[in-house]
Amino acid sequence: MLESFADWGYFGLFLAAFLAATVLPLSSEIVFTAVVWKLHLDPWACVGIATVGNTLGGMSCYWLGYLGKMEWIEKYLRIKKEKVDKWVDKLHKQGDWIAFFAFMPGIGDFIAVACGFLRCNVWIVTFSMFMGKFIRYIVWMYLQGMIIH
Repeated sequence: MLESFADWGYFGLFLAAFLAATVLPLSSEIVFTAVVWKLHLDPWACVGIATVGNTLGGMSCYWLGYLGKMEWIEKYLRIKKEKVDKWVDKLHKQGDWIAFFAFMPGIGDFIAVACGFLRCNVWIVTFSMFMGKFIRYIVWMYLQGMIIH
């Protein structure tokens, strides 16, 4: 399935990055690697496209949290109320900038949802989330370059 995303080039990378930032179990890094090394697309363009797609996907989790209906969060994101409550306490201490860590597997979705649920500043959340995801894709690009060469 991930192979077919890569076959779509930049659009496939954008779509995979967007979906990977939601609760769907996808790895945009695999698609990123495939489009750079298999299709020989520009790595920096791929970093930009993947970052924008992944940020928009993360912000979709933010907006679901912003809607504030715990039933939706549990149903569609499969995040239990207890986990949201746990992150609410942490976010009140850390502020809006914690969205930088939304790139982290396992907890990134919780962070994005909790930021929305707490009505964190959308501009700070978007910027910090974008920066975290941007740095992650740059690191991934360089790691892939080191491994292959």
